[in-house]
Amino acid sequence: MSLIAPTKRLYAGHELRTLRTRLSLTQAAMARRIGLSVSYLSQIESGHRPVPPRVLAALAAEPWAPRDADDETRLVAEALEAASDPGIAAEPIDEPALRRAAQQQPRLARRLVATHQALLRAQEQLRILDDQLDSSASATDSLPWNAVRDWFNDASNYVDAIDRRAEALAETGVPLEERLRADFGVTVTYGAAGGLVRAYDPASATLRIDGAQPPETIRFALADRYMRLACADLVAETVAHSGMTSDPARDLLAAGLYNYAAGALLMPYEPFRAAARTTRHDIDKLRRQFGTSFEQTCHRLSTLQRPGALGIPFFFCRVDMAGNITKRHSATRLKFARFGGACPLWIVHEAVAIPDRVLVQLAETPDGVRYISIAKGLVKASEDFTRLPRRYALALGCEASFAADFVYADALRTDGAATPIGTSCRICPRGDCDQRAFPPAAGRIVVDRDRRGAVPYALE
Repeated sequence: MSLIAPTKRLYAGHELRTLRTRLSLTQAAMARRIGLSVSYLSQIESGHRPVPPRVLAALAAEPWAPRDADDETRLVAEALEAASDPGIAAEPIDEPALRRAAQQQPRLARRLVATHQALLRAQEQLRILDDQLDSSASATDSLPWNAVRDWFNDASNYVDAIDRRAEALAETGVPLEERLRADFGVTVTYGAAGGLVRAYDPASATLRIDGAQPPETIRFALADRYMRLACADLVAETVAHSGMTSDPARDLLAAGLYNYAAGALLMPYEPFRAAARTTRHDIDKLRRQFGTSFEQTCHRLSTLQRPGALGIPFFFCRVDMAGNITKRHSATRLKFARFGGACPLWIVHEAVAIPDRVLVQLAETPDGVRYISIAKGLVKASEDFTRLPRRYALALGCEASFAADFVYADALRTDGAATPIGTSCRICPRGDCDQRAFPPAAGRIVVDRDRRGAVPYALE
């Protein structure tokens, strides 16, 4: 794999393999123990991938790990992350120097790590404040819809119990319509559903589906009803422990969990992850193989976060014609604006105006991280002339270090120039952006009476 990473990483494959050999563990057993896939562990041991900090933490938590050595290794890894943060304008510190610091001045190294973590927390708080300003009222942030989106984001968009049950139920080969009738006595009819996509009558156990919808949407409707009957207990338990404080939030979370379960039933985890790796995450190939829509497939790719069987960490979002982000999740370092105002240089905005064509972009955020981002505009037809069709765009992407595993990267030179994007103008530090809508909140502007660039001020 070609790795194009903005920061240095800790490569300790030899040490990890030595530890595994000393413990007489196979790669499969070791991978299960520390929450990795076998292939990922193999790549670490062969020196092709760095050891993620979370794996170092998992090793340190094991009773068989040498405590002092692991503490030092974890400290070095965290110090490397802090010292090589591209968002900090200072000369980076090389790995040998940090190793010596961890051995000779561990308190100084821990102070460096703590300071960096405080900086990251402050940046997150700034982003939240920016969200509140952009929403025009901080109370908007506590609305049920936003609470549910945050819950899924905090869960890494993966719900293990529901996903595993869906995977077990998927391995039958029997069409869903037949399974609904055989397992739950549900009759499915097709035709106009009174302006609804689908409607279910519990009294007669009848599911009515608008037959004019695309086949993928109909299959999803069948999967949704099946999982509402097959995993109601798991959804109820998950909602009960979610911390949601209002009935609307709990109801929305339940609806989101059933949608998640339907996607997991149509695209069972291990077969889908294997197919994604084989096709290099080619969405059109995957959706044809699993009979799903482009959006359903993109969303499923963003959920492959099962411990011990991780997929590529993707970000995924849906943007409407006004630039509002109506669906979002990120397993990467990229963070979305919650109330619109996303960077106009991001390719997803262009895709809204160009339906049914995949656009590809190499983008770089202010922290120096590069992303391969794809976007596709979609149009959902309306019932009749009096109702406008729904137009929106989807974006899916990953860090450029995964270029070899993402087929769309073949259209780019990942070592070439990248489009500079940010989360929001209000917190973006770029001083030379021609698309800036307003200055950053913490910036000082200077207006020159005699000279002017693309914007009427300069930043200091």
